[in-house]
Amino acid sequence: MRALAAALLLPLLWLMPTAAQAHIASNGFLVMQVQGQSVSGSIELAVRDVELAVGADANHDGRITWGELRAAEPRLRQYLARNLSLAAQGAACAIDFGPMQINQRVDGNYAWLRLHAHCPTDVQRLVLGYSVLRDIDPSHRGLLTLSAGTVTQTAVLGGSDATTILAIDRASRWRTLVEYLQVGIWHIWSGIDHLLFLLSLLLPAVLLRRHGHWEPVERVRPAFISVLKVVTAFTLAHSITLTLAALELVRLPSRLTESVIAASIVIAALNNIFPLVTESRARIAFAFGLLHGFGFASVLTEMGLPSGARLLALVAFNLGIEAGQLAVVLAVMPVIYALRSAQVYRRALLPWGSAAIAGLALVWLLQRALLSSG
Repeated sequence: MRALAAALLLPLLWLMPTAAQAHIASNGFLVMQVQGQSVSGSIELAVRDVELAVGADANHDGRITWGELRAAEPRLRQYLARNLSLAAQGAACAIDFGPMQINQRVDGNYAWLRLHAHCPTDVQRLVLGYSVLRDIDPSHRGLLTLSAGTVTQTAVLGGSDATTILAIDRASRWRTLVEYLQVGIWHIWSGIDHLLFLLSLLLPAVLLRRHGHWEPVERVRPAFISVLKVVTAFTLAHSITLTLAALELVRLPSRLTESVIAASIVIAALNNIFPLVTESRARIAFAFGLLHGFGFASVLTEMGLPSGARLLALVAFNLGIEAGQLAVVLAVMPVIYALRSAQVYRRALLPWGSAAIAGLALVWLLQRALLSSG
């Protein structure tokens, strides 16, 4: 039991120094418009990903200045030329990249480059090759929004599928369903902050608070009901605000949203150490789930909802989040239920694991609310 508990706790402690910079998924953003033989648009990569790809931090001080980034621009152009390709009906398109600019997002600065490609024939079927960071960070994905006339479609580039083929004159509803479902699953799995909030609420679900102490539940039913309440409340809350934000009915500043999400993790984790709310964790899940919904909506804001399939894309993305969330719950619950009676769980894993989560989330909170993005 002790070995199993230690195996669960150590990854949290090990992740603390690295996850402070990697808490948001590694995504590139591509926007392209097709008109005849031309493809124009832009590509964005996080500055931290530029460092991984071409080594922009010349003096190795952990901070990348504008001068260092400009010095690395020729290497970045060459890297993109090798790892991004376009072809129309099988014939390669020549890509040119414009001058680099900086775009600031809530998770840091991004290198933004305009791109233009000329194809030998009118584009009817576009073949995209995307292998950016494939050998460095396999979790990296490129989020593409492609427009041609009145047709807008999206795609997730990278991963095991290095090549993506899109028919320009029509957007497949089946492809839209699959793409947004995959993006939803990937977003929850790669969004460490959302997962740690959920984990903070799950850790005490197999315990009861009596006479100032945590005691294990005697049967699986109370634990199941507790988890069901928490997950249902979290799902309902973030589904509401995700829908409102994706349909642009309600908008909040991204820095405020991300800061409050970090604060929610601190509060949920500290509540496991200094319990103030023990029987109503579902209320915490619902209250902060409303803010997490705005966080989930950020990726939809970047990708957009395809015209003619907005509802389908929104439902698929939300289902993807729920599927990814359910997979996490199903993986965690049997383990913590088996450990619930062990002293090491109540006296070590719960408090120290929660302390590690709170400490990491506090770093995020300071980064997001007080410090300038670098």
